[in-house]
Amino acid sequence: MAELENPGVMPKLIAFLSALLERVAESNDLTRRVTTQSQSDSVFHGLSRPSITIQSYLERIYKYADCSSSCFVVAYVYLDRFTHRQPSLPINSFNVHRLLITSVMIAAKFLDDLYYNNAYYAKVGGISTKEMNLLELDFLFGLGFDLNVTPNTFHAYFSYLRKEMTLLQPLSLVVVPPRSVITFNDDEASHQKQQQLAV
Repeated sequence: MAELENPGVMPKLIAFLSALLERVAESNDLTRRVTTQSQSDSVFHGLSRPSITIQSYLERIYKYADCSSSCFVVAYVYLDRFTHRQPSLPINSFNVHRLLITSVMIAAKFLDDLYYNNAYYAKVGGISTKEMNLLELDFLFGLGFDLNVTPNTFHAYFSYLRKEMTLLQPLSLVVVPPRSVITFNDDEASHQKQQQLAV
């Protein structure tokens, strides 16, 4: 999609995706603490929360992965599919980073003609190649190898992201020049009210 190639769009997309994933992770962290809901630990679950923020991690992936901008939308589709197919593995602060690097890598492999190998993505993600290979395999099985994203699905997800990014943009202040004050005498005011009521 040509709009994704606009240099100003990707920083906004990354900021929005990271904010969205941050909210989801925090919500699921809270749910996990409050309830005794069983959430199984998986290969995606880290022993501790990474010190890098989700936004910084996504920016790092964007900077070094050198994949097409569409990969980030498709990675978002994959994450959504994964969480629906694996409800016992919700996104939380212990697994979000590994899920991100894996989903972007798989999206790049599926979409792009040129992409880096797993060892490169492992370095970008700060994990070992062996772990990257295991994450890829587990993610693919978790998706049921359902990697195809139709143009309609892509457009629906991108439209949602674009709409949400637009809503989150700060409104710019518009300076309105002062209007001249118009005063009516009593006869003119009552005549104007009658015209409004007639309409």
